[in-house]
Amino acid sequence: MIPTGYLKRSVMRRFIIYSLVLSSLFAAPRLIFAQGTGKDNTFGGVVKLDKVVHDFGDILVSDGPVSATFTATNIGKKPLVIYNVSSSCGCTDVEWTRQPLKPGESGTIKAVYKNDEGGYPFDKSLTVNFSDVKQPVVLRLRGESHAKKLSLSELYTVRFGNLAFKSVDIKGGNMSQDQQRSGEVVVANLGTKPLKVAFSDVSDGLSLKVSPNPVPASGTAKLSYTVTADRDHWGKNYYYATPVVDGHQYKAVVAPSKETRDPQAGTEALVADANPELGAGKTRIGIYTITKENFSSWTKEQRDAASCPVAKESTFSFGKVKAGKQVSGSFEIANQGKSPLKVYKVDSESSHAKASSFPDVAPSSKGKLSVTLDTSGLPKGECLIVMTLTTNSPLRPIMNLFLTGWIE
Repeated sequence: MIPTGYLKRSVMRRFIIYSLVLSSLFAAPRLIFAQGTGKDNTFGGVVKLDKVVHDFGDILVSDGPVSATFTATNIGKKPLVIYNVSSSCGCTDVEWTRQPLKPGESGTIKAVYKNDEGGYPFDKSLTVNFSDVKQPVVLRLRGESHAKKLSLSELYTVRFGNLAFKSVDIKGGNMSQDQQRSGEVVVANLGTKPLKVAFSDVSDGLSLKVSPNPVPASGTAKLSYTVTADRDHWGKNYYYATPVVDGHQYKAVVAPSKETRDPQAGTEALVADANPELGAGKTRIGIYTITKENFSSWTKEQRDAASCPVAKESTFSFGKVKAGKQVSGSFEIANQGKSPLKVYKVDSESSHAKASSFPDVAPSSKGKLSVTLDTSGLPKGECLIVMTLTTNSPLRPIMNLFLTGWIE
């Protein structure tokens, strides 16, 4: 038996770790976005960046530190200042142009990723504060560090004929209504002849392009995509396409990875379902995005008068239960704003956890989100399931709630 005191301490300790790692697990993924949080990488009408993401691609731990430079150009009518640049972790050093930039002048933000964390994918953020730009601008450094050099077939392990992907479950990041999310991933041709790629059965709202196409023999190409938001889709949504390689449709063949990696600390208990539409024996690739409300045109008055959800507790612990038991619980959510609170969608990372519909909540009122958990088939030991609410609140457009406990 596990002592109750130990269980409580373990849950609290793990929850602290989860809070630190969830951003890297569920944040925008290792993709190159064509549009930053501003159109054409312009922000506040005063600064234009040459890029908002630098992808180092596949690098070796033995390469040592790697660097990237972002260029910021003043497109406004008065001097522009880069007030501050902060990194998401101590593994990245930054320096930037300190003197004011006159209209038309450019400055730089230089970042060095130390590449000393071992062979792992990495996704680091830089938060930049510019003068006359109300919201911070987030830049990203991405790549995958390997302990040893790998061949194309070892790097790209999901094959449709000779067309290969690192993964067919592609994270497309966050997007807002009335906007598009564009990105790209690298694909490989494992054959000895160029191959032509097309797509069929493409989901509404998704467009794709491969360049170069044909893909060179034993070479790579970029698969660019664009997802267009619509108000029938909120929260997490998949957009699918079927690769057609030299006129043929193939079922995916997945080779085992040549790299073994320890799980990220604190993630062992996370429970999330793999998409059953993707993987070995399936014919499609999937791109998913998290779609939230668009508040970019809201005035200060509208924001001040908006809803404001506050959960009494963000974690529901079901304690210690026998495997197979049905568990019920609830989250109390108060609306501390001045307009009715609406929850557009509740997403669960696991099909074992289901949530009730959540009625609109009037200002200064409370609502209850009821959840049920079927522990049948869940692994024994510590368990954590993330549930994500998409709301009409500009302060909290996305809320994460957590189910946690111990399964015997």
